[in-house]
Amino acid sequence: MIGAAQLRGARALLGIDRRQLALLSGLSVQTIQRMETSEDIVRGNVDSLTRLITALNEAGVEFIAPDAVSMSGGRGVRLTEGGTNKRAVQADSAAPDA
Repeated sequence: MIGAAQLRGARALLGIDRRQLALLSGLSVQTIQRMETSEDIVRGNVDSLTRLITALNEAGVEFIAPDAVSMSGGRGVRLTEGGTNKRAVQADSAAPDA
């Protein structure tokens, strides 16, 4: 399970807004907003969560489990080594000009 803070952190690492994440994942902006404002663990149906996590993984984000080896423990998120974030760039270039 991923936490809402991890989701917000993943989006921040990629430097994208909710609209761009919606384009990457095929979800609505409202769905992403609801997931990001969850109390702790992201709530949503399995298909939506899978699409979201897949999109973020493909963009170069790795979610760190709370039981992963680390100095202080807890959940986390990081960019993958050598990740190019191509999907994030594609989402940005595919977005219509405002």
